[in-house]
Amino acid sequence: MDPTLEYVFQITVRFASRNHVGTLPSGIRRGYTPTSGGEIAGPRLQGRVMPNSGGDFASWWPNGTVEFNAQYMLEASDGALIVIKNRGFRHASPDVLKRMEALEPVDPTEYYMRIAPVFEAPVGPHQWLSQTVFVGTADRRADHSIFRYFAVR
Repeated sequence: MDPTLEYVFQITVRFASRNHVGTLPSGIRRGYTPTSGGEIAGPRLQGRVMPNSGGDFASWWPNGTVEFNAQYMLEASDGALIVIKNRGFRHASPDVLKRMEALEPVDPTEYYMRIAPVFEAPVGPHQWLSQTVFVGTADRRADHSIFRYFAVR
């Protein structure tokens, strides 16, 4: 049976300062961007991103690809706490990457940015998050990103 996708929710994550560690001996540049809050809205989950609960540890590869490894806490509208571990990749043409690094507005159709989250949710109404495979798209902005999540059915 071929899989299908079901849109389940989107998360708008606001970010605090972007911190760059620098270039490692491997040629990869490392950085960290903490979360400062955000909102969750959609047909299957509503709530908020808990401020200062984690962030994204990004790696900029020499070929221009950015690898994301984020972890932070979500709070569902019923008060349940959920951990999200979000991994993904972004790549684009050198011109688009330059505009993104300058934090200029860039239409999401100009770059590839996909994510594969894993959730840790408590037993109860949100445990479906821990038992489902998800994929997502991302729209990166200067001070926040909008992630749209789809359950693989």
